[in-house]
Amino acid sequence: MGPVGIQVILDVLPGLVKEKNIDLVIAQAENVSDGKGMTVADYELLKAAGVDFFTGGNWSMHRSELHSLLNDPASPVIRPANYPADVPGLGWKYVEKNGTKSLIVSLLGHIVGRDADKPTHNPLHVIDAILKENEGVERNATIVNFHGDFSSEKRIIGYYLDGRVTAVLGDHWHVPTADAMLLPNGTAHMTDVGMCGSLHSSLGVKLSSTVARWRDGMQTRNELETEGARQFNAALIDTTDTGLASLIEHIQRLN
Repeated sequence: MGPVGIQVILDVLPGLVKEKNIDLVIAQAENVSDGKGMTVADYELLKAAGVDFFTGGNWSMHRSELHSLLNDPASPVIRPANYPADVPGLGWKYVEKNGTKSLIVSLLGHIVGRDADKPTHNPLHVIDAILKENEGVERNATIVNFHGDFSSEKRIIGYYLDGRVTAVLGDHWHVPTADAMLLPNGTAHMTDVGMCGSLHSSLGVKLSSTVARWRDGMQTRNELETEGARQFNAALIDTTDTGLASLIEHIQRLN
């Protein structure tokens, strides 16, 4: 989330990769650049820090400079797969790293607020079609990132895909949920992984720019918090040779 989120990744990720012997790093890039989408410069910066792949959400299309990367099957960045067909970019791609091949999918849920009325396809229908299209492709893992507001919807898609994918990881709240678990048929699930960014803020936004909105009903502009303590949130997943998961662990580092 913003420059603070970028900095905490630069500070924490390289050491964490070595400490945990991590093979593949996937980042939700929805709010990387000033809280809205991701610039190419920030994409390159995070890649150099150890991020191998980038998923997206409702801000994915905000920066047109990223569209060429979204359109390129070889570039490790995607937008939600259930956007209408005329939206630039791809919603799923493969990534190969350390001798493994993984399918990464991004999906958008029913977003409450400013994007609630934007057209999207049913995410359950879309993921069914993606899995069918790729059922003959040998791979080590299938990771689904679900960007949405409703906890019920995030839970439902986890159980819907249980035993069919390696992991279903939710985001959009910026607050980690205490429910990282292996579902009964071997899929790792977490309703919301949380964010990388400011710790003492409202989802990365200065408290001074949001309190009046809730107390007085004022319309205020979001100002990103750039000072103070920072948080790094992630989900660590171990995979099996069946393409399912054997472990999911929530990791939080304060920085």
